[in-house]
Amino acid sequence: MKIGNLDLGDRPILLAPMEDVTDVSFRVLCREQGADMVYTEFIPSDGLIRDAVKAIAKMRTLEEEAPVGIQIYGHIPESMVDAARMADKAAEIAGGHGADIIDINFGCPVSKIAGRGAGSGMMREPDKMVAITKAVVEAVSKPVTVKTRLGWDEDSKIIVELAERLQDVGISALTIHGRTRCQMYRGSADWSLIGAVKANPRMKIPIIGNGDICNGPQAAQAFERYGVDGIMIGRASFGHPWIFREIKHYLRTGEQLPLLSVEERVALAKRHYALSLHYKGVPRGVYEMRRHLSCYFKGLPDFKQTRMQLVTADDPEKVYQILDYIAEHWAGSTVEADSNVYGI
Repeated sequence: MKIGNLDLGDRPILLAPMEDVTDVSFRVLCREQGADMVYTEFIPSDGLIRDAVKAIAKMRTLEEEAPVGIQIYGHIPESMVDAARMADKAAEIAGGHGADIIDINFGCPVSKIAGRGAGSGMMREPDKMVAITKAVVEAVSKPVTVKTRLGWDEDSKIIVELAERLQDVGISALTIHGRTRCQMYRGSADWSLIGAVKANPRMKIPIIGNGDICNGPQAAQAFERYGVDGIMIGRASFGHPWIFREIKHYLRTGEQLPLLSVEERVALAKRHYALSLHYKGVPRGVYEMRRHLSCYFKGLPDFKQTRMQLVTADDPEKVYQILDYIAEHWAGSTVEADSNVYGI
């Protein structure tokens, strides 16, 4: 699968952009665990053009996580163009590697985003969505991609026609989450409409499917049944970054890897924690890892008290001691294959 001149190989598995999840430490770890491409947390266009420190910091990427997409969102055309130009020059503005692609978020369903017309709120204004996309494509040198949903609600699933229009204004790939905005994350993702977009003979750009893929067999079925060019993994990666290695092994061999032992989970949690401390320091690296750490061990019996200690400890050495205790106390244990899925 190629996005512009970026070759991601056959049947790539990508890490979805997720607010408060896909920070630099998680992106680096997921790349180490087999993700073919990663994305930043979504960045507000108005924050970038105001030179907001937090927004600029989110735009910094590293060589070790490349290829990486910088994702922006907003509903004001001029702000989106200015933000896209900044993302195009991210290496100069924020330092680091910069962007391999620029991704537009037309998929976020949360009320504070969609309610003011950004994210998947744009599904109610497809003409404006297409116009913003066209303006962004024309303003930057990097390939532009879009991530969106099937439509606003059950009665307005416009993705098949919309996909053609977005392609016609120059995007290099399209990621489709198989739900409407009104579904949020409820119910099951509808991959049949993703497949309909891919089967449309007018579509020439890569189509990436997203929604409810939690293991190798599901990924293989998505490729085979719906013909997508790539798959994006979102919530199923949270507390489970090795999902990329598991899926790719299954796609290569048709066999599932053994479940990770608690000791192996501890080793990955330590790696993740070390990356967070390295890139963010103390205390920020400590605080922002709390949302991740307990999910590594979701499903362990009699874990509540240890979990509370794990997510309240302020001293990194104490956290490492608790992780060592988990490895020792639950030695030889495994966690059921799907117990970490959607552990947010």
